Amino acid sequence: MSTELSTANPISPSSARVRALPAIDRDSEAGRAARARAPRRSAGEWNPSDRTMSALGRLQAQEAVRDPELLPLRYARMSSSAWAYLRGAAAVMAADLATREHSGLTVQMCGDAHILNFGLWASPERQLLFDARDFDETLPGPFEWDLKRLCTSVYVLAATEGIATATADAAAAAAVDGYRSAMRRYAELGELEVWYDRITADVPLQNLTSQFAKDAKKTIGKESKKRSQEGTARQLVTEENGQRRIAEDPIKRRHVDLTDADEIRVYEQIFETYLASIPPHLIRLVGRFSRLDTVQQVVGVGSVGMRVYLHLMEGDSGELVFFQMKQATASVYEEFLGASVFGNHGERVSVGQRLMQSASDIFLGHVRVDGIDYYTRQFRDMKIIPSGSQIAGYLPQFAETCGAALAKSHARSGEPEAIDAYIGKGAAFAAGILDFARGYAAQTHSDHADLVQAIAAGDVKAAERGW
Repeated sequence: MSTELSTANPISPSSARVRALPAIDRDSEAGRAARARAPRRSAGEWNPSDRTMSALGRLQAQEAVRDPELLPLRYARMSSSAWAYLRGAAAVMAADLATREHSGLTVQMCGDAHILNFGLWASPERQLLFDARDFDETLPGPFEWDLKRLCTSVYVLAATEGIATATADAAAAAAVDGYRSAMRRYAELGELEVWYDRITADVPLQNLTSQFAKDAKKTIGKESKKRSQEGTARQLVTEENGQRRIAEDPIKRRHVDLTDADEIRVYEQIFETYLASIPPHLIRLVGRFSRLDTVQQVVGVGSVGMRVYLHLMEGDSGELVFFQMKQATASVYEEFLGASVFGNHGERVSVGQRLMQSASDIFLGHVRVDGIDYYTRQFRDMKIIPSGSQIAGYLPQFAETCGAALAKSHARSGEPEAIDAYIGKGAAFAAGILDFARGYAAQTHSDHADLVQAIAAGDVKAAERGW
């Protein structure tokens, strides 16, 4: 197994004082040389016998950093389908990817670039943009690992949604082609042109029938309003004894009882470390908000068991804003690629997100409370996350846009010309990625079946309940 990467570190803390990337791997020769290190067709090879630990063992190794009360819920959700399993098993795939030689062409990896981890965000100018959306596992690493996870996810999602194999093949190929075409374009652009490039909300709807596109645009409009701060307040805020509070839900949200002294201690840590993590010009804005209420949340599939808190904040004007604080632990890739350069994993996540996205939440920051790292952000705020059923009707078009968005993110941190040269103009690269994706999708179904069997045998506790 090779873990050698380009010495370019996209997010070194000292990079702002020197230069964003050292002057290496900046020509096509570096990309062609990488082919000798990791032949493109060999990227398709997958052999489960190379595993040093079982898939279930990898999942159980993560239990120590999670809330033990929520572990049964985590396994219940992961066992519900192979798709849910894939979403929760980033650690398993990271270890499996690391068993093979890689290109060594470094980018800021998303780390969990499955197809539903792409969606719409509102820029600070309130324009809806299409981009990667989940960065819990972000870390500098080989560009092709993200692409392999994206294409694998296409096959697993298609099988879960009952989509024909031929359509899944077309969608996975479209993801690779979207990535390749975009990276070739970025290889010819200047640094600022790459950095300023954006993918607007209408791009995923291109090449659709007019009626389908019209219906999809209507859905996007409704969802953006529903998932605004105002829409979220209508859904989640209740009034008790004249005080606005976040409504509880036995599965999703609960209030945490703290003594007055503990509450003061916790929030002193939150705001002291958070204010130190954001640009000085935002401190005045944040200072206009006061906390009304806090609940602990359960979110997602892979994140179940991580400590997540939702804060209801009120501005001086009476405006309500929700801030989410989510636990950040070591990326699942650090075991194989080396530790993050950041001492706070919340900072690893927030810096990686800003590096990969064209526009990020202005409130993105990080904190440390009682020795636990978190990153903070606005909750929802026009974030539109598609479901498998929503994209099933235009999976190839959506996958192609995801590939292009991933290339954009990689081009911002890596070297497009070297990556483009490694990919080349022939079929070898795509064949390798797609062969791996098909093989690893089959492995995911097998691993999911093993988890279901372990639950049935009583070896793993699973329950669809909250605390």
